[in-house]
Amino acid sequence: MEFNIGDAITIFLPSLHITIMAIIIIFLLVRWSKQVETGRFKIFFYFLISTYVAPVVNLSTEDGVFKLWIPLGFTIVFIYLIRSKRNHPSKIKASILGLCISIYQLVLQYVG
Repeated sequence: MEFNIGDAITIFLPSLHITIMAIIIIFLLVRWSKQVETGRFKIFFYFLISTYVAPVVNLSTEDGVFKLWIPLGFTIVFIYLIRSKRNHPSKIKASILGLCISIYQLVLQYVG
């Protein structure tokens, strides 16, 4: 969306569905961070790290280049949370929410 304010100022906003998703994500992360007694900011870090998507394999073919992408951040965070003794359900929820965002990024990589 584009909002023109006067002749010189223009504000660009993302699509409506992305804005609604961002509002819901922020609401959930704030709510889950209130459930943790100490280290409330760590919930946001678990979410941000678990959204990381990385290419694992690059194959060059006649049609072009194929890249195999995996949610590497979620894999690392989930292994850390499973092996950790301080396993809080809010941290797992935040990392699963990050997995949803990384799956969205994967769909955009392959389809869009």
